[in-house]
Amino acid sequence: MGDRERLARAALTRVLEPGDERGGRWLREVGATELIRRITARDGTAEQLRGMTPKRLTGYRLRAEAVDPERDLASVAAVGGRFVCPGDREWPSQLDDLGDSRPTGLWVRGRPDLRLWALRSVAVVGARACTPYGAHMAASLGAGLAELGWVVVSGAAFGVDGAAHRGALSAGGATMAVLACGVDVAYPRGHAELIGRVAEQGLVIGELPPADHPTRSRFILRNRVIAALTRGTVVVEAEYRSGSLVTARSAQRLGRFTMGVPGPATSGLSAGVHELLRGEGVLVTDAAEVAELVGEIGDLAPARRGPVLARDLLDAASARVLDALPSHGSVSGRDIARTAGTSADEALGRLYELHSLGFVERAGEGWQLTPRPTHNGGPRRGGP
Repeated sequence: MGDRERLARAALTRVLEPGDERGGRWLREVGATELIRRITARDGTAEQLRGMTPKRLTGYRLRAEAVDPERDLASVAAVGGRFVCPGDREWPSQLDDLGDSRPTGLWVRGRPDLRLWALRSVAVVGARACTPYGAHMAASLGAGLAELGWVVVSGAAFGVDGAAHRGALSAGGATMAVLACGVDVAYPRGHAELIGRVAEQGLVIGELPPADHPTRSRFILRNRVIAALTRGTVVVEAEYRSGSLVTARSAQRLGRFTMGVPGPATSGLSAGVHELLRGEGVLVTDAAEVAELVGEIGDLAPARRGPVLARDLLDAASARVLDALPSHGSVSGRDIARTAGTSADEALGRLYELHSLGFVERAGEGWQLTPRPTHNGGPRRGGP
């Protein structure tokens, strides 16, 4: 991309709001340099753009009066950042799936390569006012995904977002924060230290130029970038009207994986997640299950099962003989054979095998189950 086009795109990040599809269409049709020229020139060419209205053009021109792309590029460079545009080697091509609503460009703070990190990334998002359970699950997912070599992406907000970032950082892993403001702005202020750590160890990115502030609509529009940038989105605690569900729905529309961590059925903070799981969302409980879904062939989560008991290792014939013994008292070998559906000789042989393994013992002429020891190893209550 030429310097003039880059400067024009940097200027347009102050003129066009994130997700402006009309602006994106004009960018595609006439290019950034021509678009900023038409908006600032008063030669009637801006009015020829399809969908341009006098009111809209007045707003664009008012914003364009304060544009100084060289100053913005110098400001982001001063905090160790840069401006990445479509067509750059570092541009994540999956953002092109957003069509005309893709970012005009991304302001990036941090050393790693944005395109390479985005290739193996997962979003972990959720409620700001999360419960201790939600914070624990988000941190566990962040740490687990980082240990498996995944980049954890979130929005640096309070609650689930912050816990996911901290989990990845605690594991010495990779994490990216997508902001709804300038990348040199610590928002929320309570996360200034966290955002600084993310910028030092990972990447802080955003569509808005340096020093720009967040608004409610910008938070919502930021979520489409999180969804498009990553292979899948995991929602940890969300109410029905949560912005996290906006991210999940955007991911679904883009053909990305959507996942949810279940919670108590009585919790309003889990209601939105459960609604997601009733639809196309996939239930996950840990990082291994997330990696199995979004990863490559061979990224399989371990099989889930309860503890293996000693009797689980018995062959079928021995198990039938063992099941033939009553829970209390002794019984003859012939009766055991009858109940187990085998011969007396077969039953006797199996009983001696079970005896050597500690399952049964002789009781006079019969056989009985070996008594289980009490938990404390001492005498039973009420007697010796």
